[in-house]
Amino acid sequence: MSFVEYGDTIKDGDTAIVFLGHESMFPVKVQHGTVTQTKYGVIRHSTDLIGKKYGSKVTCSKGGWVFILHPTPELWTMNLPHRTQILYSTDISIITMMLELKPGSIVCESGTGSGSLSHALIRTVAPTGHLYTVEFHQQRAEKAREEFREHGVEHLVTVTNQDVCKNGFGVSNIADAVFLDIPSPWEAIGHAKAALKAEGGRICSFSPCIEQVQRTCLAMEEYGFTEINTLEILLRVYNVRTISLQIPDLGQAAEDNSSTSFDSSNPSNQGSPYTKLQQGTVQFKSGVPLREMVGHTGYLTFATKS
Repeated sequence: MSFVEYGDTIKDGDTAIVFLGHESMFPVKVQHGTVTQTKYGVIRHSTDLIGKKYGSKVTCSKGGWVFILHPTPELWTMNLPHRTQILYSTDISIITMMLELKPGSIVCESGTGSGSLSHALIRTVAPTGHLYTVEFHQQRAEKAREEFREHGVEHLVTVTNQDVCKNGFGVSNIADAVFLDIPSPWEAIGHAKAALKAEGGRICSFSPCIEQVQRTCLAMEEYGFTEINTLEILLRVYNVRTISLQIPDLGQAAEDNSSTSFDSSNPSNQGSPYTKLQQGTVQFKSGVPLREMVGHTGYLTFATKS
């Protein structure tokens, strides 16, 4: 099992996603002899999971059933254990596009955090690219390194435990892109410039406060970055539902005095604007926004190394 290569069969040691519904799923590490409790009953790894195909419908001990899904960066973002605040698919999608990432790209990231963005970056640059990710917190760095190994992507990522604002990324003039998600990104702009390739490299900084954005933009200008722009991504979800509305009774249209009397029984007059509407209801599909929505998450500031 690998987060960047699809495997057909569930194996001992894999990470799988137990899908109970669109709003209820969780990851599980498949181990021989282990059981997992769900609201539908017990899942026995040895008999219910190992050897079955991903996507299989598994019946639990109480008669209910679940689906077992192959992990992807998108599913991992929704189910990972939170060690820090994370980036979600809405921001991740624009980051990978605006940084112009593709297979073979070299990316530097700080900080690693819970690894939500890291998994998406790894999948994007695979199979020949590489991610250099820096995490200040030692335990978080060790946990991220362990997860990358379990997820079969350790050959595509290097995890370093150090302060990026003081010590940089540990690489020079090789990165196609740099991503910063730290409290004071303006202190790391110089190190980001040193890590980027000679010219044309892209940088992105994620910050929740506009004051952080202002200081970061000033630092980018000071170090000669161009095409500096800041985006804010807001996701608005709609519920599509069937709505019934009553057809209004507009009454009989007045006849034109200059014309001959209107004969509704005349076949040639069928469909005429003078035809009286029949009262009733009509059904149609309508999109209704949710009453609550996720608002501001953060500002994304992009720039290009001149």
